[in-house]
Amino acid sequence: MPAKPYGLIAMFDTPTAIMRAAEGVRDAGYKFWDVITPFPIHGMDRAMGVRRSLVPRISLAGGILGFATGMTLIWWSGAHNFKLTVGGKPLFSPLFAFPISYELTILFTAFATIIGMFVLNRLPMHYHAVMKQPYFQRATDDRFFVVIEARDPAYDRAATRALLEKFGGREITELEE
Repeated sequence: MPAKPYGLIAMFDTPTAIMRAAEGVRDAGYKFWDVITPFPIHGMDRAMGVRRSLVPRISLAGGILGFATGMTLIWWSGAHNFKLTVGGKPLFSPLFAFPISYELTILFTAFATIIGMFVLNRLPMHYHAVMKQPYFQRATDDRFFVVIEARDPAYDRAATRALLEKFGGREITELEE
């Protein structure tokens, strides 16, 4: 049984070349594609047309939940569940609840950030079709790659190969799942 095609991968030599290729793929209307580089390249998100991540918003929600949990915990235990007046102090004061609220804010923010990152990045991913390419190991050293998936509505094997060649892609290979 023939393997199902995953898409095309093309290798580029410089950050400038990969940046130009990313802008070209974006402008061609592709939706399911990625750039793989050995180090972060400033401006690549903009070149790819990638929106801002949702992780900061998830982190903020985790922090707010942690702060509210800390305040509610102290209020419940001091003012409602175990009423004990000591030295005329109030049953609940935000000043007394601040240390635990602060710590829970940090804890919940950290957990929300990690969980949000894992969910949005669909991790853990133990297999990817790109890893079968023998020259892909150079992506951790000195080469840059563009991968265009076959599930993309604009994907046409010949036209996509021509587009990658137009931007200087070398060793363009068809990936299999």
